[in-house]
Amino acid sequence: MIAVILTVVLLSSSQPAMSTPSPSLIVIAHRGASGERPEHTRAAYELAIDQGADFIEPDLVMTRDGHLVVRHENEIGETTDVADHPDFAARRTSRDVDGVLVTGWFTEDFTLAELKTLRARERLPALRPASAAFDGREPILTFDEVVGIARDASARTGRVIGVAPELKHPSHFAALGLPMEDDFVAALERHGLTGAEAPILIQCFEVGTLERLKARIDAPLLQLMQADGGPADRPGVTYAQMATPQGLAEIARYANVIGVQDLMVMPRDDAGRALETSPLTDNAHAAGLKVAVWTLRAENVFLPAQYRIGDAPADHGDLTGWLKAIYALGADAVFSDFPAAAVEAR
Repeated sequence: MIAVILTVVLLSSSQPAMSTPSPSLIVIAHRGASGERPEHTRAAYELAIDQGADFIEPDLVMTRDGHLVVRHENEIGETTDVADHPDFAARRTSRDVDGVLVTGWFTEDFTLAELKTLRARERLPALRPASAAFDGREPILTFDEVVGIARDASARTGRVIGVAPELKHPSHFAALGLPMEDDFVAALERHGLTGAEAPILIQCFEVGTLERLKARIDAPLLQLMQADGGPADRPGVTYAQMATPQGLAEIARYANVIGVQDLMVMPRDDAGRALETSPLTDNAHAAGLKVAVWTLRAENVFLPAQYRIGDAPADHGDLTGWLKAIYALGADAVFSDFPAAAVEAR
């Protein structure tokens, strides 16, 4: 029953008033409390839960031996100490990932056992030196381990902690003979997370992955979109097209929620100031879709100009004011690197 209460906000057909933040707005901890601890680590997830987050978010990529592990990207040079391991030096390479040439070390070239010898580090050390102080302490997690963190925390806190996994580059992994969707569904079945009321919210930028998952499971699905580009598995289709009323009606066939970059609901001018609200939130609600906005961060470099404090990119601006502006649009959920601020602003 608690799971029903947790997920009803995102799945209910009734819509909140557009000008009033929902008191049940969902806070999703983006890679954990990743503004304060290295992302995707146990410390980041547990801190986010202690701060009141409703969901924790793991990004999922594949290992060479077919395990789902939690990293921002399949390239791990930015987020681990792999460069400090001489035995892995020869594995540095360049690879096309969804049409972009990337150089570094890739999870698909490592077994799970090998990845477990690495330690996580802060991805943005210049902006987040306090988080970087925790570098080198924690291993890479598997998806199973993150589900376990959420379940243990649910038992400890008495409230259900949801998991919001994002499947990263599924077409890329499928082309390598690593069927991410199959392994993911098998994991959901192991953990009893395939039902419509399961405390899970499954995300992907690709369309086909979500369409196929819709046919296999009943769990809530979220179509990710950003201000530019389009899904890797739909050449010629842009996210801007998908954000039109016609595109949203198409998304509603297979997804429950759209996850949109903040620029899509509140564009910015050339000076970086947030402009008038776009109609996207209202149009999505009219199509029967909930709206989750990503990613709300405290540092000036990420904030609209009118919410910055001072000139230093790493200094914290008025995140609370920015959160409240997004909430006032009628958003149903937000992704934030600073879940304590998101919960407090709610």
